[in-house]
Amino acid sequence: MKPAAFDYHAPSDTEEATGLLAELGDEAKAIAGGQSLVPMLALRLASFAHLVDLRRVSELRGIEHRGGTLRIGATTTQATLQRSEEVRAAVPLLARATPLIGHFQIRSRGTIGGSLAHADAAAEYPAVALTLDAELEASSVRGRRTIPAAGFFTGTWTTALADDELLTGVAFPVWRRPRGFAVEEFAHRSGDFALAGATVAVGLDSESRVDRCAIGLFGLGPAPCRARTAETELIGSAPDEDRADDIGNLAMAGLEAVPSDLHGSAGYRKCVGAAMVARAWRRAVREALHD
Repeated sequence: MKPAAFDYHAPSDTEEATGLLAELGDEAKAIAGGQSLVPMLALRLASFAHLVDLRRVSELRGIEHRGGTLRIGATTTQATLQRSEEVRAAVPLLARATPLIGHFQIRSRGTIGGSLAHADAAAEYPAVALTLDAELEASSVRGRRTIPAAGFFTGTWTTALADDELLTGVAFPVWRRPRGFAVEEFAHRSGDFALAGATVAVGLDSESRVDRCAIGLFGLGPAPCRARTAETELIGSAPDEDRADDIGNLAMAGLEAVPSDLHGSAGYRKCVGAAMVARAWRRAVREALHD
C-alpha cells in the first residue's frame, strides 16, 4: 500500500516548525527519521494532510553537558548515540539500550525524539527515560515547557505533547558513582520489539547500601512503567544478587493491562518480565559494587 496524499513541509528552524504545527493543527505531523511513522502511513494505520520534516532543523541535533545532566537534541540519531563516548560515560543505560533498537539501518535514521514521541510501549528509549527521571523539552508558538518523563507517556502511542508542540530535546540526569545499570529484554528475533523488558539503575551509598533504585518495565502494558513497590523495598538494603528472583516477582505485582496476544499471554509476559528484572538486577548490582 501507499500513504494517503499529504503536503510536505521542510522548515529550516524550530520557530518555523512550531509555526507550521500551530497553523495546520491536528492535520499536521512532525517527522524526523520516519522509522515508525512511515510504515504506519504506508499501511494506512495513520493519515495526515501535512508532514513537517525536521531534518533541516540543525538546532535539534547534538549532545552537550548542562550542569548535572546530559542534554540530547530530539533529532539526534540513534546511531550517533551508539557511537558517542560521551553518552557511554554519562548515561550508560541509554548507551546499552541503543543497540537493542531494531537493526543498524533503522538506527542510522531513527532519532531519540522520534522514539520518545512515538511512545511505543515496547520500545527501549521511553523506558530508559522513565527509569532515569529524564526531562523532555517541548516547544510551541506559546513558549517552551519541560515535561518529566513520569508524566510524558500517557497510553498506547500517546504522550502529554499537545498537537502544536514539538519535542526539541531530552535531559538525562548524570548519576553519581558508585552506580550500576542494566537493560534486559526478550524478543522472538533480534531486532523485534520486546515481549517484555526491564531497565534497572542502582546507586550505592558510602556503606555500599542501595540509596537510589529505579526499575523500568516495557512491553508489559499500554505504556512503560516503574516498579515502584520493588524500588521502595530495595532502598536501604544490601545489594544482594541472591534476591534477584524475588525482586523480579515483586516488580510484576500489581501490573494491570498486561497485553495478551498471539505472541504470548499476559501470564507468560509477566513470567518473562520477572526474569528480565532479575537478570538486569544482577548485572546492575554487580557493576555498582565494582564501580
